[in-house]
Amino acid sequence: MDSRSHGITTIDTGYGDRPRFCAAYLVVQDGRAAFIDCGSNDSVPRMLAALEAQGLARDAVDWLILTHVHLDHAGGAGALMRELRNARLVVHPRGAPHMIDPSKLVAGATAVYGEAAFARHYGTLLPVPSERVVEATDGHVVKLAERPLLCVDTPGHARHHIAVWDAASRGWFSGDIFGLSYREFDTAQGAFIVPTTSPVQFDPGEMRASLRRMLAAEPAAVYLTHYGRVDEVQRLGADLLEQVDAMVALARECDADPARHARLVAALTALYVERARRHGVAGAQVRVPQLLAMDIDLNAQGLEVWLDHAKR
Repeated sequence: MDSRSHGITTIDTGYGDRPRFCAAYLVVQDGRAAFIDCGSNDSVPRMLAALEAQGLARDAVDWLILTHVHLDHAGGAGALMRELRNARLVVHPRGAPHMIDPSKLVAGATAVYGEAAFARHYGTLLPVPSERVVEATDGHVVKLAERPLLCVDTPGHARHHIAVWDAASRGWFSGDIFGLSYREFDTAQGAFIVPTTSPVQFDPGEMRASLRRMLAAEPAAVYLTHYGRVDEVQRLGADLLEQVDAMVALARECDADPARHARLVAALTALYVERARRHGVAGAQVRVPQLLAMDIDLNAQGLEVWLDHAKR
């Protein structure tokens, strides 16, 4: 096995029918395995195929660790756990009830996407038996064979978010707290990164604190859900902190506008286009709005929810 891989396999979950958009990870140590995040129900065959490709049986999987319960990360958890009879599911205490009874997740997502779109993207969410769910408070350690995986409370994107520190690789499995970085935007300057402030629990102060806590570990790499391993972590972390401040400033500027959402989408688009242009992304004026359209809209929504909460 490649020593740089540290037993870590990136799995393209196929979420949204877009390649290299949403990742989960398989970590293998001494013949035992853990999945970190899992995509949707449609991702389950890909997860099992990745396990088989490593020559491992399903009963070799001890853990499914969820960074948070947003459905692109956790929608397939119940279906996957049904296939992994020996595994336990590890999740933030705030997320655990939604894995045991996913009805509120279903209701919330259906309200956003509509019943037809929800059924198409997510299918039926299966519950995970409560006795198989482990609540990961800050500092909880998951033992994979003798390899410790440290769960750290990292709010900012969501209040039920953990990041997982793997000392063996000196890497973070970051879920959404360390932003998103699509490989289409890589240049000679390295990876291009953008924060993700999707609704409904974005908090800029908490996001900054979580980012600084992660950077303080001096990681060699971060394993993003969107998408894959990135290096140059200190540079990327500084970019994220700078952008959070810029995005908050834009949100405040747009707040009083009756067309707040449209104006904020335009302002965020301009911010990311200019940063991508300076990063050397060819055709940034066209490619950024195309590839980041959904993320920009969600970021605008997240900022707006935060603005409205701050007024209460």
